Amino acid sequence: MKILLVTRSDDNDSVRMVAEAVHDLGGTAYRLDTDHYPTQVRLTSQFTPTKTLRQLNLPEGWLDLGEVSSLWYRRFFSGARIPLELGDTREPSVNEARRTLYGAIAGLEVLQVDPLSSVRRTDHKELQLIKAREFGLVIPRTLFSNDPIEVRRFYRELGGQMVTKMQSSFAIYRGQDELVVFTTPVQPADLEDLSGLRYCPMTFQEWIPKAYELRSTVIGKRVFTARVLSQKSDLTAVDWRRDGIGLIEEWESQELPPEVESGLLRLTEFFGLNYAAADFVVAPDGTHYFLEINAGGEWFWLQRCLPLAEAMAELLMHKVSRVETRV
Repeated sequence: MKILLVTRSDDNDSVRMVAEAVHDLGGTAYRLDTDHYPTQVRLTSQFTPTKTLRQLNLPEGWLDLGEVSSLWYRRFFSGARIPLELGDTREPSVNEARRTLYGAIAGLEVLQVDPLSSVRRTDHKELQLIKAREFGLVIPRTLFSNDPIEVRRFYRELGGQMVTKMQSSFAIYRGQDELVVFTTPVQPADLEDLSGLRYCPMTFQEWIPKAYELRSTVIGKRVFTARVLSQKSDLTAVDWRRDGIGLIEEWESQELPPEVESGLLRLTEFFGLNYAAADFVVAPDGTHYFLEINAGGEWFWLQRCLPLAEAMAELLMHKVSRVETRV
């Protein structure tokens, strides 16, 4: 079987891990580095009244996309190498490159992990919370708002036990400094000037005391969960990502309660996902609070305690049950 791995130049080792696991199962993995399309990678799609022919040139040579059995939509950065010297024609060139490559991928009637339409729909965090609650998962009290009056009211309602965060993950680079918005406790002084909300709404959520945190990785219809004792350090007590490197060796395998796992699988199936990374906070009384799922979440650091690359390869090689989705 031929498996296409859609990625970008600066991706991490997860792509190599899955490619090796596919090889171990008797398949062949082809890496499509989208950074190099259309400047180096060439793609041709031809349609006639009776047939379709798509060919993609890769470092390994030409690949007939009609022979591809599965596709892992890992990362996408088409048009990255189109030169700035094109001036005002660069942006439309990038957009056309992305539209063309997106279209070629969407037209492949094979297992896709996951279809772009499913990935984009999962970006809606409000919909995530609505459906998670419907499927029996416990969610923290949450407010999405750009209204200072409502934010202050919510803070009082929570007795001051409130954190703030952003719906999307991003970084701002100033010189050599990488600035990331982590989950942050809200202090009384922070409420004095909330005028910035008129430019950028934020997410506010009740602070849940933590016994530990979980990252559950859904692959097909299987759930792999790891636990980290984030409360061991003041730096990671609110957001373990503040010292993710320091906690790499601390993650260990953990089982989800059956009712939580069932709710999570219903949620990923609702979104049409065969892959998702879900975050939970477990309170001292054992209550599992669902925070969010990420259709493109990372997992490579968890390979040391969970067989995630192997599970992904088994899914792509059609060896395990999966969610049936429409591209």
